[in-house]
Amino acid sequence: MHVVITGASRGIGAELAKRYRADGHTVTGTSRRGGGGLVALDVTRAEGFEDLAAHLGGRAVDLLVCNAGIYPDKGQALDTGYPASMWAETFATNVTGVFLSVQALLPNLRAAQGARIAIISSQMASHTRAPGGSYIYRASKAAALNLGRNLATDLAPEGIAVGIYHPGWVRTDMGGDAADISVDEAAEGLIARFDALDKTSTGCFQTWDGRDYPY
Repeated sequence: MHVVITGASRGIGAELAKRYRADGHTVTGTSRRGGGGLVALDVTRAEGFEDLAAHLGGRAVDLLVCNAGIYPDKGQALDTGYPASMWAETFATNVTGVFLSVQALLPNLRAAQGARIAIISSQMASHTRAPGGSYIYRASKAAALNLGRNLATDLAPEGIAVGIYHPGWVRTDMGGDAADISVDEAAEGLIARFDALDKTSTGCFQTWDGRDYPY
């Protein structure tokens, strides 16, 4: 199996790449700067996807994991924070970057038999969770959820399944030391979810440990 993982330089993305390689799969990982066996890809810049497509050539992609994301608005004050530039950067990364990843690799996904797309969103995308704050991150992950649901509809006739996932509150640079689960736990659970993704579950919004989450 050939797996492409965006944002694979650290955290969940790096652990997923490590585990897939250990299981004998071919992994193409990306990071903003590249190096260390990773392909350089800034998901906010459209031209970078041309380079990624060229790097892959016509190779089939069995699983695309859209993992690259940022959470810059922690601790922002409603009265004075959340600048427009932060909104633009976050949506360019967490939403447009997902769409461009899928769009650029469609030929490669179509070349595989029963390809799958996994979009890393968050439980913070759900309309059932509204404790306030983190407006930019919440809105961007809700948009990624909506994007994934609609991609699932459009790609179903081609046999490409799309799943959207909450990876858990994970002890990473983004999640912080107080988070609930380790990177190992998150990656193990997510891989099980990706393995189970097929045409019958396309469009799902699930947690890392297999629970269906309300949209």
